[in-house]
Amino acid sequence: MSEINNPCISCGACCGYFRVSFYWAEAEDGGGTVPLSLTEPLPPFLRCMLGTNSKAPRCIALQGTIGKAVSCLIYPNRPSTCREFGQSRENSQRDRACDRARNYYGLPALPIFTP
Repeated sequence: MSEINNPCISCGACCGYFRVSFYWAEAEDGGGTVPLSLTEPLPPFLRCMLGTNSKAPRCIALQGTIGKAVSCLIYPNRPSTCREFGQSRENSQRDRACDRARNYYGLPALPIFTP
């Protein structure tokens, strides 16, 4: 999907709604690429992105205003949780997690396009 057609660059709701947890070895100290300084441990085998392990989560790597224009400081090195997060309308299907995060910020669900 091109950046022009990617609604994620004007959304970011998932980064400000969910805890971003992942296997500890994805961080630099385990041989991975996620910057260790932007994570915190979740014993015994997980880490999470700073800012996401709270009642009002917001990933430390998220820049910008949710629902307007956002970017990820570590996009090429983001954890698998972020890489695998589904976008509503991918494959002409709804993603309940995406819809829930968008709804929390008052954003409408993404339209589904059928071929």
